[in-house]
Amino acid sequence: MPEYRGRLRGAGRVALLVSQYNERVTTRLLDGARACCRAAAVDESAIDVVWVPGAFELGGAAAALAASGRFAAIVALGCVVRGDTPHFQFVAGEAARSLADVAVRYRMPVGFGVLTTDSMDQALARAGGDAGNKGYEAAEAALRLADLLAQIAEGHAST
Repeated sequence: MPEYRGRLRGAGRVALLVSQYNERVTTRLLDGARACCRAAAVDESAIDVVWVPGAFELGGAAAALAASGRFAAIVALGCVVRGDTPHFQFVAGEAARSLADVAVRYRMPVGFGVLTTDSMDQALARAGGDAGNKGYEAAEAALRLADLLAQIAEGHAST
């Protein structure tokens, strides 16, 4: 019985989609995503970094990238910090919904590296601090899924 499992390896062009809002955090997430791409032997020339104004805009940009047909995977990186108003819920919820929609609509691996935290300290801890780097983890998920989808399409299991 075949068993399919995504491996951490390069699978074509990768788009690293990064929110400029809370850039102090998102640049660290980007560093983590780049480190994961290096670990997966993705050539630097096969990585496009795309900056958008904020987390809310990640979904629209991801849809455009997916529709282009140029990418094997997209990694969305952002940071939404809870404030005193309900704005946090709207931005975080719509970012998650729109990115999930892109993944399903285009059958495209979309790594979800959007931090939703209560404070900037929590965000920094998850962007290369004590809690690891969620940018690395999002890139790893996207690359492993890209490999898995390729295996399924080819009918060749990894094991």
